[in-house]
Amino acid sequence: MLIGVIADDFTGASDIANTLAKGVAPEGGLRTAQFAGVPDAPADPAIEAGVISLKSRSAPVAEAVADSLDALAWLRAQGCQQLVFKYCSTFDSTRAGNIGPVADALADALGATGVLVCPAFPATGRTVYQGHLFVFDRLLDASGMQHHPLTPMTDPDLRRWLGHQTASTIGHIGLDTVLSGAHDTRNALTVEMVRDTRFVVADAVTEADLLVLGAAVAGQPLVTGASGIALGLPRNLIRDGRATGGGASPVSVAGPAAVLAGSCSGATRGQIEVHAQTQPTYAIDVPGVMDGTVTARDLVAFVIRHADAVPLVHSSGTPDEVAALQAEYGRIAVAERLDALFAKTARQLVCAGFARIVVAGGETSGAVAQAVTDTLQVSAMTIGPEIDPGVPVLTIGTDTPVALALKSGNFGAPDFFAKAVHRMTGAME
Repeated sequence: MLIGVIADDFTGASDIANTLAKGVAPEGGLRTAQFAGVPDAPADPAIEAGVISLKSRSAPVAEAVADSLDALAWLRAQGCQQLVFKYCSTFDSTRAGNIGPVADALADALGATGVLVCPAFPATGRTVYQGHLFVFDRLLDASGMQHHPLTPMTDPDLRRWLGHQTASTIGHIGLDTVLSGAHDTRNALTVEMVRDTRFVVADAVTEADLLVLGAAVAGQPLVTGASGIALGLPRNLIRDGRATGGGASPVSVAGPAAVLAGSCSGATRGQIEVHAQTQPTYAIDVPGVMDGTVTARDLVAFVIRHADAVPLVHSSGTPDEVAALQAEYGRIAVAERLDALFAKTARQLVCAGFARIVVAGGETSGAVAQAVTDTLQVSAMTIGPEIDPGVPVLTIGTDTPVALALKSGNFGAPDFFAKAVHRMTGAME
């Protein structure tokens, strides 16, 4: 294994696994696998890039750091020469959040300085300019992310936000330097290393900028960012002969399908509306979940009753609805009960023969993916074809495989759910 990735949630893990498997023309990508948590055994030696999925984004800081260091130890034992700490392209974390502490711990363990920080992902509208994060034409704090139920983002200045989380020095590489090419960008990073700057926020507004940054960090022990930062990393290894490349694996999974949506993002709510026009949909009564009158049995019964279609169950609500529920029951309590509900539902659906499961929402995806891999007793997920930017088909198992699609809340086209179950069969668009 040459590149190891520590992802702070499951949708982000599949996102960057997809990026590493695709790579860019003409070199292509790497043979990539995604793991549900830190594996207990060594990886297949044929794997060139391994992505460990954690649920550390909203975990307590000490827990997030410990889990990330455990992942680092396993990846280094597999021979990884470069580590990537992957977080969301909207830099999801509170002022007291985990990105800074985890990045600090990884940098300490690797003796790294001049560590790149770049959450840009232009394919989904996330760009960094003058150290500020944009979502399409809006600054982050005016993009809807200021209403996120777990990690509201109220400041687009990455240096300032990261500065709340770490006492380490933070530098900046502007777009003019990036546009001048990989040589100048590498020199700028070297200058920051000489200054003993721990983290360096870099601007990037196009995929070409990400390729420049990828070339500039060749050989560096630690890189941090969203999945876009990995775009150019396979090229470095393939060009110097250390990797042969391979890319995404073909997939062909039949059987009943279901959609589980726990995201409350505007994009997911719109996708639910589109899906409900033609497919059966079940809105989860969250107060019923909290008092125990709504259980996984109810969700599974609905899905099985509509197994000849593509049934969807969801807990998505508007920002006002979510705020009211959190005020009544507590933010953490609601999140934990819903995660447990979706996990139990997924486990029962797999046991009932459902082979295609689409999931929306980072926390929900983590709960579902862990439940499915535990049920099948397989930790490695094979990276298949891309459904929409940042979201590949994942397959688990070989004899009777289960296909998953783990979608971050804001990702995907309006018809994503139908498209995902279609692509899982191996059909092209």
